[in-house]
Amino acid sequence: MLAGIIAARNGCEVTILEKNEKCGKKLFITGKGRCNFTNASDREEILQAILTNPKFMYSSLNQFSNYDVMGLFDELGCPCKVERGNRVFPSSDHSSDVIGALLRECKRLGVKICYNTVVKEVHTHMVGEVQCFSTVVTTDHQKFSGDALILATGGLSYASTGSTGDGYHFAKELGHHIVGTRPGLVPFVAKEEYCKKLMGLSLRNVAIRILDGEKELYSDFGEMLFTHFGVSGPTLISASSVVGDVLSKRPLKLFIDLKPALSEEQLDERILRDFEECKNKNFNNSLDGLLPQKLIPIVIMLTGIDEYKKVNSITVKEREKLISVIKNFPLTLISLRGYNEAIITRGGVDVKEVSPKTMESKLVKGIFFAGEVLDVDAVTGGYNLQIAWSTAYAAAMGASAIKE
Repeated sequence: MLAGIIAARNGCEVTILEKNEKCGKKLFITGKGRCNFTNASDREEILQAILTNPKFMYSSLNQFSNYDVMGLFDELGCPCKVERGNRVFPSSDHSSDVIGALLRECKRLGVKICYNTVVKEVHTHMVGEVQCFSTVVTTDHQKFSGDALILATGGLSYASTGSTGDGYHFAKELGHHIVGTRPGLVPFVAKEEYCKKLMGLSLRNVAIRILDGEKELYSDFGEMLFTHFGVSGPTLISASSVVGDVLSKRPLKLFIDLKPALSEEQLDERILRDFEECKNKNFNNSLDGLLPQKLIPIVIMLTGIDEYKKVNSITVKEREKLISVIKNFPLTLISLRGYNEAIITRGGVDVKEVSPKTMESKLVKGIFFAGEVLDVDAVTGGYNLQIAWSTAYAAAMGASAIKE
């Protein structure tokens, strides 16, 4: 939609071929339906958040930055607000308002949208020794001809929204190399059975570390969630794209600091105060003020301390064990969940075969790429949608130049 708007503003006649019955189905579910559509951090922070091929994004981010995105949506009647982590949302908290703003502008500019239209084949022809785009053939045998084609088909995540890897197929047929695709920004599966008992427990302000043996691969601070299969939530979702490749080869250890604001000494003092108030109680009834109820039996199990032991008889060594478990709550990560739970798809069209300035294929003149179909991805926080907006803008500007 954004590429269509930019191209139409440049005087192009634009047709969007949409395989779904409506536009923006995946956009609708982003940010839990609130649509975290960009991030208000400065350019360097945005580039640092891009995990794969950040240098490829220099030119397109310069052409159409996160501030340009915010300005555009404000212009289109969809003002935004900035929340924790510089995440940008529509002021209304409704992703439908982001989609609506884009659709209204498409309509105003005369952009034609063909719904329920599944592209089957992209045709090319040779001009001398140069391969060029010619026509697109759809399921109902219609032929759409044009000077340029922008492939903005998404990846493989959430296939129900139409992301079924079509763009990878077309790109491969056109001679492009596809870097191995895999789920990105996705929950972890953990080995420990006690995750099922913790299912639904959400923790805020915890610190996590993921280790490969003694080597720390990732650390973060924020929110997380226990699930019936393992762990999820913002901190873990972002971690998945950093450690996923290593995890595909071997299990990794996750340690959760349940009380990162307290040093071990401070935590010990806190525990002693709680024990003093509960000195005639059993151990299992003494941690209510320190930990969520669901966590208490699991923490006690991991300490190896008898849950019915009176707190006034708990030894220094047992207290040290309790502190260790609270500061290093352990889990074994064994795999990632699949595409249906992945926010994005990692991998995609090799960016070495795409112009970073115009997003035009270096192999086929008139073919452009935008968004998740490219081998570019970032952590959570609105960065992946910013990649989509910036590459779409560059592709539209590049496609617009062809007609001149």
